[in-house]
Amino acid sequence: MSDIINIAKGVCPNCQEGKMFKERGGLLKFKFPQMYENCPSCNHKFEKEPGFFYGAMYISYAVSVAEGIATYVISSFFFTQKLDYRIMIIIAIVLLSMTVINYRISRVIWAYIFKPKKRLSN
Repeated sequence: MSDIINIAKGVCPNCQEGKMFKERGGLLKFKFPQMYENCPSCNHKFEKEPGFFYGAMYISYAVSVAEGIATYVISSFFFTQKLDYRIMIIIAIVLLSMTVINYRISRVIWAYIFKPKKRLSN
């Protein structure tokens, strides 16, 4: 459960203290959030190798599909037709407005998938 909270906060998968992103970014600022190369607290390197975060695109895709399905289910209660073009517009607006959040959350989830294993001390 603590990993889910730490993913939502966007903290380092190694020490659970340092932030992974320098700034939040935002759709209204027209920029994506910038990541630290290393954790400010424990100096853990986030990008293990060049192109490490390409795999986060799969996480982002899955999150976007889940958001699209949830948006469809919720908005379908407000329309009489099953496949109304207005629902598609609503889904597009929701997905577009969530791009920056999906970018952040997918990178954090990807980093947590490959977080360092805790060593047992004897």
